[in-house]
Amino acid sequence: MMGNITLMEFLSAGREVAGHKPWPRFQLDARTWRKLAEQMTVSNWEIMAEWGEPAEVHVLLRGEDSGAIAVASHPCPDGKFFALGQARPSAIRLERAIRDLWGLVPEGLEDQRPWLDHGRWGVKHPLGKPRETEAKATTYRFHTAEGDGLHQIPVGPVHAGVIEPGHFRFHCQGETVVRLEQRLGYVHKGIAGLTAGKPIMDAGRIVARVSGDATVAYSLAFARAVEAALGLEPPPRAVWLRALMAECERIANHLFDIGAICNDAAFSIMLSHLGALRETVLRANAACFGHRLLMDQIIPGGVVRDLPDDGPAILHHALHAVKKGFHRAMQLYDETPSLLDRTTGTGFLSGALAHRFAAGGFVGRASSRGQDARRNPGYPPYEDLTFTVPVMNDGDVHARLMIRAEEIKASVSLIEQILAAMQPGPIAAPVALRGAGEGVAVVESFRGDVVVWVRVSEAGKIVRLHAHDPSWFQWPLLEAAIEGNIVADFPLCNKSFNCSYSGQDS
Repeated sequence: MMGNITLMEFLSAGREVAGHKPWPRFQLDARTWRKLAEQMTVSNWEIMAEWGEPAEVHVLLRGEDSGAIAVASHPCPDGKFFALGQARPSAIRLERAIRDLWGLVPEGLEDQRPWLDHGRWGVKHPLGKPRETEAKATTYRFHTAEGDGLHQIPVGPVHAGVIEPGHFRFHCQGETVVRLEQRLGYVHKGIAGLTAGKPIMDAGRIVARVSGDATVAYSLAFARAVEAALGLEPPPRAVWLRALMAECERIANHLFDIGAICNDAAFSIMLSHLGALRETVLRANAACFGHRLLMDQIIPGGVVRDLPDDGPAILHHALHAVKKGFHRAMQLYDETPSLLDRTTGTGFLSGALAHRFAAGGFVGRASSRGQDARRNPGYPPYEDLTFTVPVMNDGDVHARLMIRAEEIKASVSLIEQILAAMQPGPIAAPVALRGAGEGVAVVESFRGDVVVWVRVSEAGKIVRLHAHDPSWFQWPLLEAAIEGNIVADFPLCNKSFNCSYSGQDS
């Protein structure tokens, strides 16, 4: 089979499904779906998300070179589908979750253990047919590592502090980590079930809470997916306000992450400095939009509220404080050799793995993968803005921290450009129903690609919805990055990834 066939050339062998926007959806029979998996062993097509329905499985694909995006769907009347995880390991956990939620069996997948089902759902889950009996789901077998002097360290699922639950099973030789395996799914919320049958606006509030620290990104992805499904166009000013909120969210999260990384290296003064700067941004958010985290401010058709008259001045004042304080904090970071010794060379992630898992955000960009949804596939108003997507090759904790630092600078510049270019006008368009439809959207959150796929009925209610967090592809890479490091460096590596438990478990 030729390895240079384009994604769209291949998918054209299937049947295109009408009504799906902004990218095409193709229905593939079992034979063509299997060929898709085979083709992915030699092509550079990326899996961006994979999800299921009661008798169908879908995958969002992107051609890394061409940038072409499409959804491939495969009906599963017999309850089975050929596992794409055999070709792309990034799909393994997704397909285990599909089996849990919908009872569809990923044939050929070596790892058939449950992922979201922790044995508490009973015989039948509201969304499908997850497990034959409750007893089969209660015992979870962690993989083992063998060798002289190895011992296990179980951590979690309950942790000290306020972080969400996750079980981490370390195999160590002395203090050196030989293997790490994660067990997640403890905060599964059933987003697909909670949104089914809900009016559009009610469903939007649920999606905004998939991962609270990325609420702007999720709200924007949901709004854009619904707008694509219904053929809606938000007013220009709403588009600019959305980008403004997204960049404020990016800055606030990156500031806190950099401080928290340094705190896990016992350098707490950075967390204090950057926590104060983050507070400056959050207070500006509240003053301008009425919510510190900007939750529920973006809706299909536009945004909820406009900037007040003094909003630009408030934001400029906050940006000035961020630029000044952040410069001083990074000088402190650069001039502290003991801190750099902890972050440099720690938690290395190879570029090959980052590309193979299509890792987005600072995780991918610190390991040579320069993908950014604001550029590819792109969405407004970023085509009218100037910004740099930073990329490094070092792949360690220091690189992931420095990518965040460069993105803070880029986001400050973007907000300044937005405030200068934004014109007066309406901030929302009415959500007039124009028949049933399907839509999918990709938005660049501070962690990477957030994907929302939605099917809307003619009555304006959600039929099906899937929300995909970038952490799905980043959590497995943390397992690889910690190998060969000491146990004491795990908090540092973990915070440098800052994967979302809630987002992955949705």
